[in-house]
Amino acid sequence: MKILVVGTERDFEEFENKFGIEHDLTLDTRYQFHSTFASFDLVFDFFIGDDPELFNNYVGLEGVKLFVNTPKISLLELSYFQNHVLDTKIFGFNGLPTFINRSLLEVSLLDDGDKNELSAICESLKTDFQIVKDRVGMVTPRIICMIINEAFFTVQEGTATPEDIDQGMKLGTNYPYGPFEWSLKIGIKNVYELLEAIYDDTKDERYKICPSLKQAYLKI
Repeated sequence: MKILVVGTERDFEEFENKFGIEHDLTLDTRYQFHSTFASFDLVFDFFIGDDPELFNNYVGLEGVKLFVNTPKISLLELSYFQNHVLDTKIFGFNGLPTFINRSLLEVSLLDDGDKNELSAICESLKTDFQIVKDRVGMVTPRIICMIINEAFFTVQEGTATPEDIDQGMKLGTNYPYGPFEWSLKIGIKNVYELLEAIYDDTKDERYKICPSLKQAYLKI
């Protein structure tokens, strides 16, 4: 497949590690391929989830199959503010760092009627996939960032060190990283903004950001 990746070089590197052998990939860091978007079989956009106004780059483009990085914002919310782009076929995906190059692609739908088309796309991509509810946080990012937040609370309370927590989590859960290691790989900025978005959406105290995590975010 001919795939355009709109994102950073880091996004492209992880995407290429998962899909590069089988597909023809092109990196676009500034929407310089805007006029030829429709010539690609798929477009994976890592930027729109952080800046919904970038949806304007797809106005009037028919036939584009667009995957949007949506852990921080739902497809429904994006479409509510950008109705003029609804002619574009839109899917959500979990594109946070470390979550692309996995065996399972985490995706969401705006329209349940698109399930068959999504299945066909993922078959062409040669990846397994899991459809999750179109909610802020999706599933895996929500769980991992909540664990990271709890780990910050634990250190703040003086119960354990970051090194102890990382080691204990890897040994006890068989996760590839401990929460502090993972926070650095995902990026403190992404962790903070995702938790903030979930808390704004749910008002669930489990997602209330630890003060020490907020301090780490403000020091970036």
